Amino acid sequence: MPIDWKYPPPRSGLVGAWDRFVGPGATQAESMLQVVTPIIAAVAAPLYASRVVEGWSVLQYVVCSVLAFDTAGGVITNATSSAKRWYHRSGQGFKQHIGLVSLHLIHLLLFSWVYLALDFEWILVAGGYLMLASTVVLWVPQYLQRPTAFLGFACGLLIALYLLPQPAGVEWFLPLFYLKVLVTHLVKEEPYRPVE
Repeated sequence: MPIDWKYPPPRSGLVGAWDRFVGPGATQAESMLQVVTPIIAAVAAPLYASRVVEGWSVLQYVVCSVLAFDTAGGVITNATSSAKRWYHRSGQGFKQHIGLVSLHLIHLLLFSWVYLALDFEWILVAGGYLMLASTVVLWVPQYLQRPTAFLGFACGLLIALYLLPQPAGVEWFLPLFYLKVLVTHLVKEEPYRPVE
């Protein structure tokens, strides 16, 4: 399967916004994974939560669904070849990547507000680790990015499992969140393309 860093220009209109989000030239299979996976996650996560917790508010169920949609969709989308060649194209350097990572701090703030009564220590540890690990992944030479990202994810998993409280029903969030950002988004990998 060939490696192809060339991408078509984003289309105009609403589909152009989609192109800029997932990477222009996404294959039908990539698009299917990017749409179906987060929909399944958005339904499954609140159903799971309803079985393991009691007394959640409507807001907690809605945020659970939204976070599951975004996190699952991000894990899949960021790992596609189309997203790799788009987000790692010429002109996309440390500043652009760390800027996108910084936007994800909103996820942590929302999570803490809805499930942890706005625990600022949790936000500081989870967000501080995200920024530190992301900086390291972006700083190392490209050939070390993948193993460094996996090491960063493994440490993030340990933080989620043993250091920070993870409320029942959404204990999946922080590990998948770190997977989405550290491993699938930040690592520049070869964009393999199907032979057409």
